[in-house]
Amino acid sequence: MDKTISPFRPFESKIDPDVALSILKTALNGADDGELFLERSRSEVLSLDDGRVKTASYDAAEGFGLRAVKGETAGYAHSTEISENALRRAAETARLAVGDGGGTMSDTPNATNRRLYSDTDPMSQASFPVKIDILREIDAYARSLDKRVIQVSATLAASLQEVEILRVDGQPIRDVRPMSRLNISIMVEESGRRESGMAGGGGRAGLTGLIDPAHWKATANEALRIALVNLGAEPAPAGVMDIVLGAGWPGILLHEAVGHGLEGDFNRKQTSAFAGLMGQRVASKGVTVLDDGTIPDRRGSISIDDEGTPSAKNTLIEDGILVGYMQDRQNARLMGVEPTGNGRRQSYAHAPMPRMTNTYMLSGTDNPSDIVADLRDGIYAVGFGGGQVDITNGKFVFSCTEAYRVKNGKIGAAVKGATLIGDGPTALNHITAIGNDMALDPGIGNCGKAGQWVPVGVGQPTLAISGLTVGGSAA
Repeated sequence: MDKTISPFRPFESKIDPDVALSILKTALNGADDGELFLERSRSEVLSLDDGRVKTASYDAAEGFGLRAVKGETAGYAHSTEISENALRRAAETARLAVGDGGGTMSDTPNATNRRLYSDTDPMSQASFPVKIDILREIDAYARSLDKRVIQVSATLAASLQEVEILRVDGQPIRDVRPMSRLNISIMVEESGRRESGMAGGGGRAGLTGLIDPAHWKATANEALRIALVNLGAEPAPAGVMDIVLGAGWPGILLHEAVGHGLEGDFNRKQTSAFAGLMGQRVASKGVTVLDDGTIPDRRGSISIDDEGTPSAKNTLIEDGILVGYMQDRQNARLMGVEPTGNGRRQSYAHAPMPRMTNTYMLSGTDNPSDIVADLRDGIYAVGFGGGQVDITNGKFVFSCTEAYRVKNGKIGAAVKGATLIGDGPTALNHITAIGNDMALDPGIGNCGKAGQWVPVGVGQPTLAISGLTVGGSAA
């Protein structure tokens, strides 16, 4: 994909490039690795709640982070001021990790001209009044759909992140990363009972597609559908039962319960449930899991990671066998493998670490309708909210936002208050059917780790998993 990228050269306006390189070389003398990471970002969030503007924010930030790595130790310093004095102070701090030196500098990442997304500023594609008018139109449209609608919230968010990474070879690596998103939440009420539904999504593209009436009307329709489903939902049963997970966003369970356990740092430190299992069977036959940062315009995609390594399509589990971990440069070097393009950071104020991009399971051969028809007594879950995971053992608890009772292969009433409880390694080995309908989520994922948040994508086909514990709300 040949997408243009505009020059982002903060060195030229803030600091002499030759001086910056000289300071960086001094800071990294005797180190194993390190870089100067510069960032400029702008973001806008507009939200309408019950017909009134609730949020209208615009933020801009810039700064740098300087990292020096030796062995398992990393020194990191950052500043909002891009100047020679600030850079020299940061170099002194980061240098403390190098000590007396003795390291061997790692090779610079291979260069790439690949661009997975446009460098167009999504905030410039519609004026402030136009965006507010669109939010008001969404509010009016949602209320016109059903007399039971009592509250509507709509949010438009857009941002542009520009990064430059300088290494001791003197060749800067640059990337410009757009992001946009539309969310709509609708609350309904009937006979004193209130329920809500939410829909939305976006990606590394402009606002144009999101603010098209055909798109936002479909999004509002979906939010209302979920709200009405929940309005008629019955208390969920509790117990150990078989589960069918829908395609797409339910892959968040895979992301949390399995994906984090396949990040390199947890496995190097032997704190992951998958540590020491390379080459061994960790899932049912037919289960193939990838982390792929190269999908154009996707929310979790990156042309390069935040260390300058080109993103990649990495196979983690192949036909049930563990074949790879996600690596940044430091953990890859310490584990004797190659970086995989998964070194990510929230901003210049954060050091990089192994993180997921778009993590998904490939399709199988089963017909999704047949998978549901084979479910004798269980839950069909197609929407998820929050969850908690213990990386050391993979134990998870996830709440369902849309789920149905299934008996004798027939989808029955929607259920409310269902939570899925289990652990990732066991769940992987209890997959009994894999649909042929792999789908990615609509572009709503955010991933937290060690206090840092980054955008991600998830996906999976329809799956049958036997013997999960369901925590229900039925008396």
